[in-house]
Amino acid sequence: MSDFTHGFWSWYVAAISLVSILACALLLWLAGKARVPAGEAGRQDNTTGHVWDEDLREYNNPLPRWWMWLFILTVVFALGYLALFPGLGSFQGSQRWSQVADHDADVQRMRQALAPLYAEFTAKSVAELSKDPRALAMGERQFLNHCSQCHGSDGRGSKGFPNLTNGQAAWLGPLSGEHIVQTITQGRLGMMPPMAAAVGSEAALSDLAHYVLSLSGSPHKPIKAVAGKASFSSCAACHGVDGKGNKALGAPNLSDNYWLHGWGEEAIVSIIKNGKNNVMPAQSGKLSPEQIHVVAAYVMSLSGSGVAELAQPEVLKPASPAPAVTPIKAP
Repeated sequence: MSDFTHGFWSWYVAAISLVSILACALLLWLAGKARVPAGEAGRQDNTTGHVWDEDLREYNNPLPRWWMWLFILTVVFALGYLALFPGLGSFQGSQRWSQVADHDADVQRMRQALAPLYAEFTAKSVAELSKDPRALAMGERQFLNHCSQCHGSDGRGSKGFPNLTNGQAAWLGPLSGEHIVQTITQGRLGMMPPMAAAVGSEAALSDLAHYVLSLSGSPHKPIKAVAGKASFSSCAACHGVDGKGNKALGAPNLSDNYWLHGWGEEAIVSIIKNGKNNVMPAQSGKLSPEQIHVVAAYVMSLSGSGVAELAQPEVLKPASPAPAVTPIKAP
């Protein structure tokens, strides 16, 4: 990829642009100098000798002056444009114009225009706005535009993307307006390191997976779970001795019934072996603080909407009755 970011390509693009424009000017000059031979001996009718449909002859007349001046103006305009605006490789032009700056200016104008609409909501808390139909309608629009790609249009998420509708059980932090605003604004980074080296053999990994399953009362093999309890000491530093997690560290509760990254021995062993890195991008660059405020209110309304019992995607369900599907579920 570094081959395409090398400084050579900037000069290459600039040279191609200038040579193309100058070649057009040279073509016009050569066309004005060229003269077609008279053709057959003794013929002085100012034609090129090309004949179509028996009597249509091509005359050797010069280009109309208006067309030539238009061509010249086009070349001059192209050179002036490249001097003022980007077009010659990395040269930004004397006006220093860029699409990014133009977009940012449009966004700023839009936010100023919308400021009066959000003004009445900024004085209210997120909890209060979560019960305001007008604020929720505005928050829903922003949620659909910026959040639904991962969390779904209904907020129920999917495998690897948290369900926002099943209340406190699914949250790795406090279910508060301040926490939701902070998460939307700054994003979240969830990281669990690979723990296979600390656990040991494949058999020990399997035993530990069954012990993790037993913490939530999920179907498991009791004998293997008992054997895996000792290995859980490697996980207790983050998830706690009882597996209930640590919200201060963002370590998930392993004793609830929510499985974000899949259920069963295979899924748990995979996470223990490989670890897991989850990233929620910060939205502060896309949404204003006022917009984040109403989006947070909408998210809070989802968590208390009474849909916690909704079924999770089929891919997350085990064959036998098992937990409904939360953040990274593994020691």
